[in-house]
Amino acid sequence: MNEITRIGMDTSKHLFQLHGVDAAGETVLRRQLRRGQLEAFFTSLPPARVVIEACTGAHHLARRLRSWGHEPRLIAPHRAKPYVGRNKNDAADAAGLCEAGGRPGMRFVPEKSPEQQARLMLMGVRASLIRARTQVANAIRGYAAEFGLIAPKGLCRIETLLEQVASDPALPPLARKLFALQGEQYAALAPALAKVEAELEAFVRDDDLARRLKAIPSVGPVGAALLTIKTPDPRVFASARGFAAWMGATPRDHSSGGKQRLGGITRAGDEALRAVLVAGAMAVIRQALRSGKASPWLARMLARKPVKLVAVALANKTARIAWKMMVSGERYDPTRAATAATAAATTATAPA
Repeated sequence: MNEITRIGMDTSKHLFQLHGVDAAGETVLRRQLRRGQLEAFFTSLPPARVVIEACTGAHHLARRLRSWGHEPRLIAPHRAKPYVGRNKNDAADAAGLCEAGGRPGMRFVPEKSPEQQARLMLMGVRASLIRARTQVANAIRGYAAEFGLIAPKGLCRIETLLEQVASDPALPPLARKLFALQGEQYAALAPALAKVEAELEAFVRDDDLARRLKAIPSVGPVGAALLTIKTPDPRVFASARGFAAWMGATPRDHSSGGKQRLGGITRAGDEALRAVLVAGAMAVIRQALRSGKASPWLARMLARKPVKLVAVALANKTARIAWKMMVSGERYDPTRAATAATAAATTATAPA
C-alpha cells in the first residue's frame, strides 16, 4: 500500500468511515472502524492529515488524533458539501471530506481546547435556561388567559399572576394544581440562572480581553464574553472588515458587469454573537434618542437611515473596533474617534 498522506473521516456515534489518498491523490484506503478501534489503527499509521467535519465531538477527536501524531483539520459542513458525490452515504461523505481537505484555498475551523469548550458550554447553558424560563412563563400566561386571567408584560408579573391563580375560587382544583406545578418549574429556574450569571460575571472580571472589550459602549458582559470565547485567533483575519464579514454583519454582494449591488447583511457566522451586538447597538441608539446626545457619526446615520439599519451598521462598527482591540492589545479610547473626526473636518475645510 502506498503511504497515506490525507484521510477524510466521516464520524458518528459508533462508526467511523475512512477514505485515504496518497501523495498523488490516488485512493489507497477505504475502511470502516468502530470507536474502540480508532486508537489502535491511528497509532500504527504514519503521520497524516485527517480531515473531520466540525460537528459534535469533533474537537475532542481532533485532540486525540494530535496526541497520536497526526494533523487533524476541522472543516465546516457547508464547505465540504460541494465535494460530496451525488449519492448520500458515509463512504461518499468521507471521500468528499478528503477531497475538500486537499483544496489549496480551503478554510478550516480552529481546534478548540477543553477550556474553550467549557466557556462555550457556559454560554449555551445560559441561553437554554433563558429559553426554558421564557417557555414556562409563556405557558403560564397562555393557560391563565384561558380562564380570563391576564397579566401585564414582564417576567416580574408572573409571580403575581400565580398568586392570583392560587386565590381564584372559580378555577377548577385540577387547574390550580397544574398552575402550582408550573410555578415550581418557573421558580427552580431562577437560582440556576443566577449561578450561571455569576460564573459569567466572574469570567468577564478575570479575563483581561473581556474586561477591555466591555469598555466599548455597545458591548456588555454577555457581548464581551461571546467576543472573547467565540472569536478564533483574530490575526487570521486580514482586516477588520474580514472579521465583520465572518460575523455576518456586512452587506451581501451580488455585483456583476462592473455594477455594484449590495443587499442586506449576509447572516453568516455566529447568530448569537451578531444578535448580542445588534441588541447592544439598539440600547445605545435608544439612549441617544432619549437624551439627544449621540456621536457625530451616529447622529448623521440616524438622520438619514431607519433605526434598525443604523443598529446593524453600529454592530458592524463595534465588531471592527473589537477586532482592532484584540489584535493590538489596546484599550478602548472614546476620544479617539472624535479626534479623528475633528481632524478630518479641519482638513476638509482648510483652504487649498
